[in-house]
Amino acid sequence: MCPTKLVFNVTCPGCGSQRALYSLLHGDLSAALHYNAAGVAAIGLLLFAFGAYCLRLWTGRRIRSWQNMRYSAVVVLVVVLIWFVVRNIPVEPFWSLHV
Repeated sequence: MCPTKLVFNVTCPGCGSQRALYSLLHGDLSAALHYNAAGVAAIGLLLFAFGAYCLRLWTGRRIRSWQNMRYSAVVVLVVVLIWFVVRNIPVEPFWSLHV
């Protein structure tokens, strides 16, 4: 069980990411998005960055990717914090995100 959920009784941004990864590996995108949509987006960004890195190695040219941009770390942090807050709102449209 997640230590954040155990101690503070809130769902952290990473809760459900292992189940989402399992669902992605089995081809069930809707279940993966249900478990952790931010984690699925993060996996997509990581795959994109890995692809850009491999393309750079293959071609020998420098390819700009999202992680080279100036405010990318701040944007990722803000998105994770927003996901953390939205996931713990106890109202019905958001309560379904609470895994």
